[in-house]
Amino acid sequence: MKHSRLIDALNNCAAHCNYCADACLDEGDIKMMVDCIRTDRTCAEICSATANLLASNYSDVRGMVEQCRDICKKCADVCEKHDHKHCQECADACRKCAEACEDFLS
Repeated sequence: MKHSRLIDALNNCAAHCNYCADACLDEGDIKMMVDCIRTDRTCAEICSATANLLASNYSDVRGMVEQCRDICKKCADVCEKHDHKHCQECADACRKCAEACEDFLS
């Protein structure tokens, strides 16, 4: 499939973000996790939408991929503030996804 590397990174990132958001709900100080949960949910949504768009072979995807890259970077920054394993793993997936977006754009 065309763009399969990026699609895989997007789907992996979305899965990690969804898992992280859910795991954050189980943390003791949920108020401390609100920004993380919201950013995770946003990142998962744009990654899923971008993967679906790329799979359809629609040609005008540059703006969507740029936006996705930027949100993945923001999500990584937010998740890295927390010591929880799920947050650290999410941040790593987001960074890899942002890199895959950047590779696609260059």
